[in-house]
Amino acid sequence: MKQKIQSMREAIEAKLSSVATTAELREIRSVYLSRTGEIPALMKQLGSLPKEERPEAGKYINEFKNWATERIEECEATLAAKELAERYEREAVDITMPAESRPMGALHPVTLVRDELVRIFSGMGFVVYDGREIEDDYHNFTALNQPEDHPARDKQDTFYVTDDILLRTHTSPGQIHMLETTKPPFKAVMPGRVFRCDDDATHAPMFHQLEGLVIDKGLSLCDLHGLLDTLAKAMFSSDTKTRFRPSYFPFTEPSVEVDVSCMECGGKGCRLCKGTGWIEILGGGVVNRRVIENCGLDPDEWTGLAFGVGMERIAMLKYGLNNIHLFYDGDVRILSQFH
Repeated sequence: MKQKIQSMREAIEAKLSSVATTAELREIRSVYLSRTGEIPALMKQLGSLPKEERPEAGKYINEFKNWATERIEECEATLAAKELAERYEREAVDITMPAESRPMGALHPVTLVRDELVRIFSGMGFVVYDGREIEDDYHNFTALNQPEDHPARDKQDTFYVTDDILLRTHTSPGQIHMLETTKPPFKAVMPGRVFRCDDDATHAPMFHQLEGLVIDKGLSLCDLHGLLDTLAKAMFSSDTKTRFRPSYFPFTEPSVEVDVSCMECGGKGCRLCKGTGWIEILGGGVVNRRVIENCGLDPDEWTGLAFGVGMERIAMLKYGLNNIHLFYDGDVRILSQFH
């Protein structure tokens, strides 16, 4: 037993003298001092010794175990200090060197407009409703009083998934979902992406709208004018004026196009407003009685106001861009200018 322990001690010393890392040292500790290691295995061999030799052999094994533990811990402390010093040297930072400059990111201009619109309407008590981008024909057209022969239903104008399922062409289906699921009175805005087969300098196959809907008793076009006048002044400037022009939308009656005084010339006439002093920004009107009936409400009791804003349209006017594709070409030199 003594000879076995002596040879084991010499083997440990030899390994410790050549160990280079704490990881290698953990392996040595595992081989000799773990529950299944060689030193605990010596204890299991005591039963094979004569009874009178067992006490002395057990004492000798314990002394050897204590020596091995202390020796490995000493080596571990030395190696740990060495590795820490090497790490400090490797990760040293020269604080006299100039710092790396990291460019500041910027939100996309359409995101800026969306956030501002939501902030303005939230301040007027509107809730925000996230509608579906994939709609059925009923919610996108039929429930909104869209005629069967309306050009918007044609496949050259709308992205159809199946004969009845399509990518929504406007955020107006959110009106129907709100009317079907929310007890009036309420005020809601529905921002989101919409899709149409259209592509030129002022149109894109995918763009963003914000739909607004107010349902209450006794509403009129005057209430809509006051609401949109407040929006225009908050979005552009306190000097902005608004005007209504008669128009037609299947889901509102009466319907209006809404113009604002040109933010470039203040209404005097310039290239931006084509000399008129006015710029069209959105459409709206009083919700058609048939739309309210389609959603199970009594049009004699409840009236509604609806409007739709093109976010890219607002962004182009607000930031002076003349091509909608600048928003989506991914040119960081352009997008990083907006704050």
